[in-house]
Amino acid sequence: MARVAFENVVKKYGDVLAVNNLNIDVADKEFLVLVGPSGCGKTTALRCLAGLEEITSGNIKIGDRIVNDIAPKDRDIAMVFQSYALYPHLSVYDNMAFGLKLRKVPKEEIKRRVGEAADILGIRDFLERKPRQLSGGQRQRVAVGRAIVREPKVFLFDEPLSNLDAKLRVAMRAEISKLHQRLQTTFIYVTHDQTEAMTMATRIAVINKGVLQQLDSPQNLYDHPNNLFVAGFIGSPAMNFFPGKLRKDNGHIVVDAGDFNVKIPPKKSKPYEGHVGKDVIFGIRPENIHDAEFIPSNIDSEKVAVKVDVTELMGNEIFLYLVSGKNTFVARVDPRSQLRVGEQATVAFNMDNIHIFDAATEEAIR
Repeated sequence: MARVAFENVVKKYGDVLAVNNLNIDVADKEFLVLVGPSGCGKTTALRCLAGLEEITSGNIKIGDRIVNDIAPKDRDIAMVFQSYALYPHLSVYDNMAFGLKLRKVPKEEIKRRVGEAADILGIRDFLERKPRQLSGGQRQRVAVGRAIVREPKVFLFDEPLSNLDAKLRVAMRAEISKLHQRLQTTFIYVTHDQTEAMTMATRIAVINKGVLQQLDSPQNLYDHPNNLFVAGFIGSPAMNFFPGKLRKDNGHIVVDAGDFNVKIPPKKSKPYEGHVGKDVIFGIRPENIHDAEFIPSNIDSEKVAVKVDVTELMGNEIFLYLVSGKNTFVARVDPRSQLRVGEQATVAFNMDNIHIFDAATEEAIR
């Protein structure tokens, strides 16, 4: 097993900076997810680690070895591709055994490894079939099985679930998490789907425009985003943002968002003292906006007048799309809420769970 390190890694394509000074230290047996929007550089970083792309500068380490100039086949990694990359003319068994045959592994050892991987993934009954005779989920398992038989130090996954339907994606998320627990190997996984990242990762690296924005546990990313990008990217529905100004009113710090004002509780106001009079961006997640009829006890709440624009009944909760002057935002409210489209209503912001960002730098104020 192995730790992995990116040390000041830069990757350029001509004048385009795809990966910009990336520094990540992945612990042995960790499940690290690289997440970000399309084109952010996450797949490029993974391909550099695999040896499929040459880095422009910096070092990549697997274990204690710098692998910059080592061929992909000698890096002791296995990669699962988005397209599965199965050979259509070979059986499942031969697809899984292909890499081992090239390495001239003895036949009995190949049989043992393929059998064990097939048992782990529940595909023993399909070993004689061709890929075209398999469903999308079964093909995905074969691609993972081909990686497992290599017995690598590090597994790399490049958006492996993006071609599956929604229900199968949920099932395969759980399968990959169980696989990680069973194999006790380092997993590095690339996705643009923040739900995949939140549910599977030990830690998440959020990347945007080639730059690492934040590296932390899923819960810390959600509760304490470093900047506006991370706050808006992690969480579904996304965090609501309101441009505004901080000002003092009768000794209290108030967020003035133009169409509404909300008072910051005294116990939370200290970090914002130095920003009074400055432009800020006020952020609050949809689950921290409540129907005024169903405000949880023991929270500091501030009420805001709104108009209900759209309602989405989800069964165990309701999403309300709300308008307050020029501001539109989303609330995730109690399913007992009786608010209807077109109504004037009052909602309550849970001020214990707010986020305030500097408007100029977009960094969190803490």
